[in-house]
Amino acid sequence: MTLAELLPSIGCSTEPVLEEGVWPDGTEVVGQDLLIGGLPATQLAARFGTPCQVLDEQTVRTRARAFRAALPRAEVVFAGKSLPCPEVYRWMAQEGLSLDVSSAGELALARAAGFPASRIIMHGNVKTAEDLKAALEYGVSRIVVDSLDEIAQLGALATHGQEVMIRVTPGVDAHTHAKIATGVEDQKFGFSLASGAALEAVLRVVEQPSLRLVGLHCHIGSQVRHVASYEEAVRRMVGLIASCGTRIEQLDLGGGFCAPYLRGDSDFDLAGFAHRVTAALNYECALHRVPPPRLLIEPGRAIVANAGVTLYRVCAVKESARTFVAVDGGMSDNPRPALYGAKYAVRLVGRGGRPKPVTVVGRHCEAGDVLAEDVLLPGDVHAGDLLAVPATGAYHHALASNYNQVCRPPVVAVKDGVARPVVRRETEEDLLRRYV
Repeated sequence: MTLAELLPSIGCSTEPVLEEGVWPDGTEVVGQDLLIGGLPATQLAARFGTPCQVLDEQTVRTRARAFRAALPRAEVVFAGKSLPCPEVYRWMAQEGLSLDVSSAGELALARAAGFPASRIIMHGNVKTAEDLKAALEYGVSRIVVDSLDEIAQLGALATHGQEVMIRVTPGVDAHTHAKIATGVEDQKFGFSLASGAALEAVLRVVEQPSLRLVGLHCHIGSQVRHVASYEEAVRRMVGLIASCGTRIEQLDLGGGFCAPYLRGDSDFDLAGFAHRVTAALNYECALHRVPPPRLLIEPGRAIVANAGVTLYRVCAVKESARTFVAVDGGMSDNPRPALYGAKYAVRLVGRGGRPKPVTVVGRHCEAGDVLAEDVLLPGDVHAGDLLAVPATGAYHHALASNYNQVCRPPVVAVKDGVARPVVRRETEEDLLRRYV
């Protein structure tokens, strides 16, 4: 196989053409530099340092608008855990989306952004008393309950008709990685539909005078590519609605819509999803003779993943059985490869060269701190070179840690040639403040 034939399968390119759909909208190669939001990546790295998470605001807004346009009658709820940041939450509010949060901390960010409580949903498989009290204090519109204990606790804390939804495990296989599959049996999320636990939860909520059941919720997994999986979820959830014995006004199908990470990855068929899921919902409701509930969806990754690019500086190159290219970040800013084998494209910025396969690794004291394997970079890659990794807008800032006491990188928003930090770089002073 020639190098040209090998290139698309490896997930990296040193050619001017960028991987389609993987980079932020409008990203260009100019000379050997990369323009993101109208700004050269080399300039961004020089100004803000590395590692640096660059976020293209226009791409975020365009993706949010696409969901609203595809499903004008549905409530589009941004999955706040995918990129917890007050400025991003403000963008979502301006674009007319609602917001889901899963802790008092995420709710604090929403409050800092001035996000309307009437458009906030709180859920998560475990909500502490502090989480529930914060939600009730701010007046979030709906709380998604996930256990009988939580129903009882929320019923005791609420003082009026707090609207709730019940998270259901529908038993749908989304054909994704086991660690991000959430709709199958025998896992921690939701009430099992097959065992009858979901119907029992409905009865428990109805018994609580301080709670009002308004809907059902499910989530079948992340990086879901097949619309048929959502259609099956609709069929099973409507069957439950018909068994509830009470009016169900809302049906939340969750999110998990896939985003492309490598050359050749397909984008999610949003138009097909909108048509097929709406048709399935109407058909099943007519079949079971129940009023169609309002549909809710929760995109997160599909809105922000491809808006993000992380810039790294090469610190060292080691030659052994393979070539290791070590950078100044790693699993503290991107644990996804170590968590569930996520794969990324990598591009050298600022110059070209005859490519060869290398493994890009991080700076942390773990053999599993590998960012990308068998990617093509110039054979003379060396310390000081600048690397760009696309599709890093979702779950990078959210999952970042201080492993080895490495400070977390900034998030820099770019739009129309203007760059501004929306999350500043963490400092050693920030780290030391926590120690007593």
